[in-house]
Amino acid sequence: MSAVSADRVLAELSDAVSGGHGVVLATVVATEGSVPRHVGTKMVVRADGSMVGTIGGGRVEDAIRLDALEALRRGEPGLRRYPLQQPERGDLGVCGGTMTVFLEPYGKTRTVFVIGAGHVGRAVVDLAHWLGYRTVVVDERTEMVTEESIPLADVRFAGTVADALAAHPVTEQTSVVVVTRSQELDVQIVPLLLGTPAGYIGVMGSRRRWEITRQAMEASGVPVGQLERIHHPIGIEIGAETVEEIAVSIMAEVIASAGRTG
Repeated sequence: MSAVSADRVLAELSDAVSGGHGVVLATVVATEGSVPRHVGTKMVVRADGSMVGTIGGGRVEDAIRLDALEALRRGEPGLRRYPLQQPERGDLGVCGGTMTVFLEPYGKTRTVFVIGAGHVGRAVVDLAHWLGYRTVVVDERTEMVTEESIPLADVRFAGTVADALAAHPVTEQTSVVVVTRSQELDVQIVPLLLGTPAGYIGVMGSRRRWEITRQAMEASGVPVGQLERIHHPIGIEIGAETVEEIAVSIMAEVIASAGRTG
């Protein structure tokens, strides 16, 4: 593999991990006899089966791809040995040698996607970061999503929620925390979130605020069944009063929800 293609493979790996996407890094770690690629050659296998780079081509690469997808599903790294000697007995090529490949899965990253960069949103980002989550914070107010105001966020997005979802897609491993400043914003945002596979969606506000929000969404055609996905009022009841205590309540529910669905 040339230096350029090696860089491309590693860049793909970095982009996938930082974006919270599941991939497998396949690396040739040992060879015997004649083989198509040398030790150290790498490729990335994405969750959809597509690949970046090559470590053999043909039947052997397809076998590696399938083994990589299984490793990703199980979340288990491991070595695989691929003979390339006698196709008539089921070997994967005719080069004459054997390749050993290390399959290293990088699972989808747990992400907390915070909509609203006010006091509660910032506290949730800080606590989620401390707990080891990847954090994304979104707010249309540019001055609210600066590195100075939210230093622990992995992604700061100044713009609409629709644009943020397009730029940073939500997966099953994403917990969405809606802590906006108004019920009117929630009416616009929640239907967008219901179109995602998010594992958790929680909306901050009183029971009365949620009832008004829910009625408005039902009136606009949002199915009642879909609204049952929403956790409201957000967080576990712990008698929280301070911003930090509210963040603990929210993250406790996020963790509990992940345990129930995982």
